Amino acid sequence: MSSVVQMACPHCNAINRVPGERAGDAPKCGRCHRPLFAGKPIALDATSFEAHMNRSDLPLLVDFWAPWCGPCKMMAPHFEAAAAQLEPAMRLAKVDTEAQPDLGARFAIRSIPTLALFKGGRELARMSGAMHAADIVRWAQGQTR
Repeated sequence: MSSVVQMACPHCNAINRVPGERAGDAPKCGRCHRPLFAGKPIALDATSFEAHMNRSDLPLLVDFWAPWCGPCKMMAPHFEAAAAQLEPAMRLAKVDTEAQPDLGARFAIRSIPTLALFKGGRELARMSGAMHAADIVRWAQGQTR
């Protein structure tokens, strides 16, 4: 019997149950029929953050950033490249702390960019400062072993 992984749709936030061995086979959402993985980070607001953090079995790697932040802009393409390498093992997302100040305050984000890794509704690890794609991948994989 295969394990089933619950994951939130990046488009409609519906919770989907996908056999673990099929997660890499381009699964689609049962509600909106769009791909569950696109190989790039998704933007989260307060509502979608809850679905992906608390109702999904996938580890959630979040880049807390702001549009005025130079290092955040420099890291953005690296974070996107890391998403292409880390999906479907984990979901990568971005939270704009200017547009979502409550999320930044809730997680006591004091400097940006800050990467935070969540699983099962709790924070596993955090790293502040801009990183290259290879470093993001290595750090994230090291936290989930």
